[in-house]
Amino acid sequence: MRHWILATSAGALLAVSAAASAQDTAAPAAPPAATPTAPSAEAASYSDADLKAFARAAIAANKIQQDAAVPATEKQPKMLAAVQAEGLDPAKFNQIAQASQADPALLKRIQTVAAADPANAAPQPAPSPTTP
Repeated sequence: MRHWILATSAGALLAVSAAASAQDTAAPAAPPAATPTAPSAEAASYSDADLKAFARAAIAANKIQQDAAVPATEKQPKMLAAVQAEGLDPAKFNQIAQASQADPALLKRIQTVAAADPANAAPQPAPSPTTP
């Protein structure tokens, strides 16, 4: 499930980052995306802390995206805030998302870091009461 969350969140947040970049007219143009057949050398340069923040932000954004109680007009700003709350700017989040789509080894590394992060652990269900 976590693998799917990271993949879908990355796609959803690419739109968040694009919207944030469009609002910031002083931002430099984004570098061209890595081609799927040639992973960028930069992909190996992401620290475990960057990847942990990316995974947390992706999971949080996916929860927002899937939450029917959040109005559609509020989802993009909330997802952007989730990315920034993890200490990532949208451009860096975008770079990691694009690199992970092009580089299976980086995606595996993100999944490994996310799985080891206690903040991403699935909540344990409450024990059901037993009847005498």
